[in-house]
Amino acid sequence: MNSRFRPQLTYSNAIATVALFVALGGAAVAAGLPKGSVGPRQLKRGAVTTAAIRKAAVTSGKLAPKAVVAGKLGPNAILPGNLGNGVVTSAKIGKSAVIASSIKNGVVTTNKLANEAVTAAKLGKGSVTAAKLGDEVAPLLGTLRSGQTLRGVFDVGAAGAAEDLARSGVSFQFPLLNAPAVTVLKKGQTTANCAGLGGGQTPAATGGNLCVYVTEEGNLDETTPLAAENNTRLGFGLVAKAKAAGAYFAYGQWAVTAP
Repeated sequence: MNSRFRPQLTYSNAIATVALFVALGGAAVAAGLPKGSVGPRQLKRGAVTTAAIRKAAVTSGKLAPKAVVAGKLGPNAILPGNLGNGVVTSAKIGKSAVIASSIKNGVVTTNKLANEAVTAAKLGKGSVTAAKLGDEVAPLLGTLRSGQTLRGVFDVGAAGAAEDLARSGVSFQFPLLNAPAVTVLKKGQTTANCAGLGGGQTPAATGGNLCVYVTEEGNLDETTPLAAENNTRLGFGLVAKAKAAGAYFAYGQWAVTAP
C-alpha cells in the first residue's frame, strides 16, 4: 500500500535538483575564491567601473608609460608644483604664448637681450629720453624744446679809461626757435620772469625769456653798467662800460627758457 507514496524520478525532478546544486555550489565557490584566482580573462568588458575603484587606488605605479595623454587631462590638472626643473623649454612654448602681461617686472634684463634685439621699430615714440642716454653720448642737434632751460655763466671786463667799453658774447648750447626777451639784473634783483639764482647754482627764467644775473661787478658806469646786445635765437652779447680809468668788470650767471 505504501508504494503509491514512493517518489518517482522524473526528468523535471532531475533538472531541478541539478540546478539547485549548481546554484548553491556556485555561491559557495564565489565566496571562497582563493587569492589571485581572478585575472583579466575572468573579467568581462565593462565590469570594472569608476564606482568600483577605491579612492586613491590608481597610483602612478599602476600607470603604463605614456598612458596619460593630453586628452585625458582636465582643466588646471597640471600645476606649477607638478613640473620638474627644466621641463618647460623654449621648444615647448607655443607661438605668441608669452605676452607682456605674463612677464614679471624686472625679469627681462640687458643680459637677456640678444645682440641687435632692440631695433628702431621696437622703440615707442618718445621712449628714448635724455635721461636714458649715457654720459658718453654727444649733445644732440636741434632746437630747444618748449619749457626746456639752458644755463651758463658770463664774464666781461677790461682795463682802460673812463667810459671805455668791453664786449663779450655767449652762444646757446641749443638754438631757440625765436630770439628771447632779455633782462639784465643787478646783484640780488629779481622779476616776475626772472625768479633768481635758485640757491646760487640754478638760475631761472620763464618761457621765452633770457635772464642775465650779475653776481659781482666793479667800476661800472652807473647809468649803463651792463647791457645786452646782439640778442638772437643763437645767443647774446654783453657790453660793460667803465665808470673811471682802471679795471672794470661784471660776471654772473644766465638762464634762457624756450617758450
